[in-house]
Amino acid sequence: MRRFFLCLLAFGVLVAVSLVILPSFVSSDWMRAELARQLSGATGSTIALNGPVRLSVVPHLAVVAENVALEADGVTARIDAVAGSVTVSSLWSERLHIREVRLTRPVVTIRQSADSVEDSVEDVIAQSESGGETQPKVADPLAALVAFLERSAIDSVSIDKGILEKEDATGATQIASDLDLTLAVPDIDGELSLSAGAGVEGRRYELTLAVSPLRPLLERKPAELDISLKTDPVLAPGLDEVKANGQVALNANGSYQIRGGKLLLGEEALGLDALYVPGSRPRFLADLSADRLDIGAFSATGSSTASQSAGQSETTTKPASAGIEALAGFDADISVNVGALTLGEISASDVALTATLKDGLFTGKLAHLGIDAGGLSADIETDVRKSPPTFQGRIVSNGLDIAKLANLAGQSVPLTGTLTTDTGFAFRGVDTASLRQTINVAGVANLQNATLIVPGIADASMSEVRTKKLAIKVDGLGKPARLAGDIAWRGKSATVDLQTPLPDLISAAGSGTGDIPLTLALRMKEAALALEGKLALTGGYAGKVNFSTPDLGALLAWAGQGGGDSIDQFAFNGNLSARPDGISFDNAALSVNGVEANGSGAVELGSPLKISSALRFAELDLARLAGAPSAAPRSNAKAKAGNGPVADAPLDLSSLRSIEASIKVDAEKLGYGRVFAGPVATTLVVSGGVANLDLPESPFYGGKAAASLRADGSGSEPSITVKASISGASSAPLLADLANFKHLEGALEAKFDIAGAGGTTGALKRSLQGTANVRFSDGAIRGIDVADVYNNLVGLMSSGFKQNDNTATGFTELGASFAIENGIARTDDIKMIGPLVRMSGSGQANIPDDQLNFRLDPRVVASLQGQGGDIATEGIGVPVVIEGSFAAPRIYPDLSGLLKDPDAALSALKKFGLPTDKLKLDELLSKGGKSGALRDIIGGALGKPPKADDGAVSIEQIIGGKGAEAGEAPPPQPADEQTSPDTATEQQPPEAAEQDQQPQADQPKEEGGALGKLFNQILQ
Repeated sequence: MRRFFLCLLAFGVLVAVSLVILPSFVSSDWMRAELARQLSGATGSTIALNGPVRLSVVPHLAVVAENVALEADGVTARIDAVAGSVTVSSLWSERLHIREVRLTRPVVTIRQSADSVEDSVEDVIAQSESGGETQPKVADPLAALVAFLERSAIDSVSIDKGILEKEDATGATQIASDLDLTLAVPDIDGELSLSAGAGVEGRRYELTLAVSPLRPLLERKPAELDISLKTDPVLAPGLDEVKANGQVALNANGSYQIRGGKLLLGEEALGLDALYVPGSRPRFLADLSADRLDIGAFSATGSSTASQSAGQSETTTKPASAGIEALAGFDADISVNVGALTLGEISASDVALTATLKDGLFTGKLAHLGIDAGGLSADIETDVRKSPPTFQGRIVSNGLDIAKLANLAGQSVPLTGTLTTDTGFAFRGVDTASLRQTINVAGVANLQNATLIVPGIADASMSEVRTKKLAIKVDGLGKPARLAGDIAWRGKSATVDLQTPLPDLISAAGSGTGDIPLTLALRMKEAALALEGKLALTGGYAGKVNFSTPDLGALLAWAGQGGGDSIDQFAFNGNLSARPDGISFDNAALSVNGVEANGSGAVELGSPLKISSALRFAELDLARLAGAPSAAPRSNAKAKAGNGPVADAPLDLSSLRSIEASIKVDAEKLGYGRVFAGPVATTLVVSGGVANLDLPESPFYGGKAAASLRADGSGSEPSITVKASISGASSAPLLADLANFKHLEGALEAKFDIAGAGGTTGALKRSLQGTANVRFSDGAIRGIDVADVYNNLVGLMSSGFKQNDNTATGFTELGASFAIENGIARTDDIKMIGPLVRMSGSGQANIPDDQLNFRLDPRVVASLQGQGGDIATEGIGVPVVIEGSFAAPRIYPDLSGLLKDPDAALSALKKFGLPTDKLKLDELLSKGGKSGALRDIIGGALGKPPKADDGAVSIEQIIGGKGAEAGEAPPPQPADEQTSPDTATEQQPPEAAEQDQQPQADQPKEEGGALGKLFNQILQ
């Protein structure tokens, strides 16, 4: 290229000089050939004048040649027109005045690198002065040039609308267009000026150069140099012009040197010392320095757009990518040293930058960049001969402030803290698009004492995430970047392991939109979360979610959210799509308070919360779902010990107020506590704070059951209504699951209509109102065999009654109707029909206190012939008492009734075959018997408490069924049948009282209990 431009200069000069000779020729063809020959010989290139050549004398001597071709050392040029003119009067003066040499629309094509220029300008000048004859070279070419310029004045040498191309095996590629150049040397003791402009890949470059005066430079003495470069659009915001000035000198070896110069970047100045060494491989050396450099003006926005040419948009601007190949033609060494580099409040100290270009290999190194408490160093290298070039390097930092570093880069990030990194990088190309497509990084970075502000969250306490140390590891952009460490949020610590592809993260962060693929594992004491999907910066997530917490209510309260008070354990595992206005899920497994389900659904955020879903349950326990404790079956030991009511638990249905739901339920088992029906398919509907669940007729404990449940949380206290019907259910397992009651068997037919309200389970039980009708068939009452009681009446009278769960009283039918009020279910129409026993009775079940109190009046017949007879079949009645807790009730016969009617008792004993005459029971029990015998003794013992000094069991205890359990209090009698202590004392004979008060220590110990001892005495 250097040789080409020298040829152009010589060509223009020769055209002007030839005007002195050519007018003497008549033939235009000869003139054209002769001019081409002389120009070719003078420039050492091949020049062809293929078009007409026109001459003019007035007002100036001028020549115009069209369609000119030039070829020299791998450079060709096609020129539409070449024009030259000189002042006629200067032909006879000592000073030749060249007015103009103009090349119009030249197309210059570079085919290969040009060799060094062997021919000098003085040779060209010598040839032109001699009319093309070769002159011997002078020792100092600059002296000849000085001599020529002393005798000449050049107003203008110009190029108009030129094009510069590069040609290789693939064809020609345009490098620059609209090339304009103007050179003026009006006086050797004056100023040489050069102005040039060209368009390179969407950007217009304007260069001006001035050397003043020119003579010292040509005589190898210092001269003043001024250079200015402008671009449109600008190279960087605030950098609309680059200037350089200083003293330039031409050294003896042909190099140019600038000493004590300045490089002006906008308003900022750097000291400049430079050396340019021409040759086959030119070399450029420069040292730039500044005590302080403020690059804040270069980070401004908006100026680039304003400076664009009319009609040009950013989308059509092409980045300079091919221009870097021009660096392959020379070598360079550049160093930059800045004491303080500032950007607003950010400052960097002791900045040292070096760049080396040798044989096409470029190496750049940032030796040091001190920023606040940390520092940064980096290096980069590439081969500029390759197209496109590949860059690779490394960045090492220590203690960089992240927020300030982002400000330095003109960015804002929601992250503060310090960054330590050791990262390698590589990319191909020099434009932004190529960098994004090809960049790759690998290394480790550590965040220390960092704070992340999560975007989109208004509450500062919710959006702030802190960490002491997080490690970020990148093994290449083909693999996800990994962030792992410990974080703290709202006073709680957690471990986090996040993986995400860096290109997607950078792209989304740069645009402010887009999706970021990620894999996240977060673990803390209160919860565990795993994500695998895509996070949208605008708000939202789509992918897999695995979340679990042992206490959702506490977790929500910690997170500053309400609700979930009745939910402890919660887990979700499935596909989730979250957006600002709601979420949807599918193929999900859920667990709430231990109730597990799977299915799909959607939640629309707002007030109220709208839920629609279809869920499948293996076991849907509504009690556990509402927050009640687990109702797992208790062991026998616990059942016997459980004589008290179940512990009270909070009952909160207020969350129903904020929900509108329609949930399709498909459950293998559905129920409350330990009572389940199923399989069941139904729909749970929640509206206005009320939840309704209708259970169609479903399998239930070997029978069928249908129910309607209503839970109302709209009022000040929750209420529950249950309507149910049961047909053919097995009562034994049902009652065991319902109340842990294990003393009744049979097929159950029942109808319930019950309602209650209260803030706790205890309050709900105490408020229960309603009715219940139950009927058992072909069953038994366990714990007592009433028929056996009568068959062993004497034994019971002598030794007492012992409850045995292996015994039972069978029945064909047992029924009752209950009125429920304040949690107490009362009945007075109990009726039972069995093979040997008929029974009627009354009593109550205290649901809040978990207590039973029933009294049954059986009538025993002598044989099975009474089956199906009237309930009032004649017989002797020994009432059966059922009292105590549901789980462990006492069932025993009340023998005190025998003494209420001695004659009836005697008749009954005879009917059962008891030898009353041998025992002399006629006299003892009949009304006409002798006084002072058994009746007196029994009468004296009735109502009297047992002796505490000898542990003997009283008659009252024996009759009450306590003969085998000495030391326990007798069962309570009905109020209308109890005998007051005062009355018993009045009826007791004196001798019996004295006998009662005598010490018992000397009495012989006998078997059979107190009544047995009495019978032995009678028989003696």
